[in-house]
Amino acid sequence: MALVGAFIVPHPPLIVPEVGKGQEEQISKTIESYHEVAKRIAALKPETIIISSPHSMMYSDYFHISPGKEATGDFGQFSAGKVSYHVWYDEDFVDALEQCAEKNGIEAGTLGEKNPHLDHGTMVPLYFINQYMEDYKLVRMGLSGLSNTDHYKLGKCVAKTADKLGRRIVFVASGDLSHKLKSEGPYGFAKEGSEFDQQVTQAMKAGDFLKFMEFSPDFCESAAECGLKSFTIMAGALSGKTVETDFLSYEGTFGVGYALCEFKITGESDQRNFDQIFTEKQRALVRKQQEKEDPYVHLARQALEYHLETGEYMKMPKGLPQEMTTRKAGVFVSLKKHGSLRGCIGTISPVTDSIAEEILRNAVSSGLEDPRFPPVAQEELPELIISVDVLGEPEPISSTAELDVVRYGVIVSSGRKRGLLLPNLENVNTVDEQVAIARKKAGIYDNEAVRMERFEVVRHK
Repeated sequence: MALVGAFIVPHPPLIVPEVGKGQEEQISKTIESYHEVAKRIAALKPETIIISSPHSMMYSDYFHISPGKEATGDFGQFSAGKVSYHVWYDEDFVDALEQCAEKNGIEAGTLGEKNPHLDHGTMVPLYFINQYMEDYKLVRMGLSGLSNTDHYKLGKCVAKTADKLGRRIVFVASGDLSHKLKSEGPYGFAKEGSEFDQQVTQAMKAGDFLKFMEFSPDFCESAAECGLKSFTIMAGALSGKTVETDFLSYEGTFGVGYALCEFKITGESDQRNFDQIFTEKQRALVRKQQEKEDPYVHLARQALEYHLETGEYMKMPKGLPQEMTTRKAGVFVSLKKHGSLRGCIGTISPVTDSIAEEILRNAVSSGLEDPRFPPVAQEELPELIISVDVLGEPEPISSTAELDVVRYGVIVSSGRKRGLLLPNLENVNTVDEQVAIARKKAGIYDNEAVRMERFEVVRHK
């Protein structure tokens, strides 16, 4: 067996005495558990340790794997520069992992390294591991803005690479939990913080890796969590394997959740390929949604499917409601995949002769032309939730007091710059947030005066 063990660990720099200067005594359970984890890793005698870190290089559409023969790092950022590390990378493993990722359609590799020094998400685990073992090589990888299933698939490639090379490896998933457990914590308090920590630690105890993939992005953002995608890569490395869990400890002393858990491999099971289970559940959700989608959403789905299949724009179908073919309005088409935005393009004012034509154009644009995302691939269609917003006529307003984040969308303008935000969006809770996001989308600075308009929408989903 090439993968011999897997662990979830936190990475608070203050756990290092030279950084904490006594504060670390307040998380003694975490320290005690960390020493136990390090001893267990040493007992497994891995040739290579894989560490996934949220603080390594991170790109929106690419997994960065640290290149080269070696790397160094220290805690100088935390006023403890004398605590330093030197590691040797497993170059053969990295090369084989890149090949596996390419073969499986995963955007991952060693390109784009801007800072070769070790990050604290890597060094904190090494602080403990190096007290109990020395003779090993390291593979360090970052997270990405890609989907949960992509993170899981990268983990599967880690396991496949270890099998291919016959390399004895241990996977260490570095990551803190919520950063919003206390008002005096680094990000303040949010009720989602303790809710997230309770749910994710329960999933750890149960070895329920499907739960890792099912947390909604908005919930995770509200909780200000750190390590979930790191844990999901680890889950992928354990795909198809039964595990026995040992949850060692949890603390939230400083307003940030710290958990440590070991996953001992006990066998194999076809019932634990969680990427397949997750994908099928998402597709079933979309199928259920399609059964009740109205003509507006159905037309948007048809338009995108037709264009991806033929490369051409679909002609106006017959039998549409009269309002869609005779009325003009601005239209936004939004795509979501696995709970995350996958594309959104629209028109503030109509540019065609009917709502239906706006939908035909904007559905394709949302899938292929949103600069924030790569173009939608045909195989993604069964996993896309589509909504269509038909905009009412904008009306000028004189202050934010005339806005309501649920009822009204907002348009902000300054010179030739113009930004729009739709109403009733998840995780946009205040008018100030709404206006700030619209400003940012338009590239309007805080010190620039703006004109504001509000509008209502009819949302079809």
